[in-house]
Amino acid sequence: MTNILASAPHQAVRRGTPAGKASRRRSSLAGLRNTIAAWRERAHFRWDLKRISDTNPHLIDDIGLTRRQVDEEIAKLPFWQR
Repeated sequence: MTNILASAPHQAVRRGTPAGKASRRRSSLAGLRNTIAAWRERAHFRWDLKRISDTNPHLIDDIGLTRRQVDEEIAKLPFWQR
């Protein structure tokens, strides 16, 4: 029985064609790069937030965060970086 609802590109990937495998590898590698980039961006944001809260705490109100929100974000930094 054939799967009528499956699209042609998905069928090609399931059959294991070389183009399908290479495409999956590229997309998974791109996804990994995007995830790592997001982690780094969040880490930089938390570092900047910690620096601002230490040096100029009055600026926290200017960016629209409460002190509790800032503390929660800073707590997400690894313990050796706090």
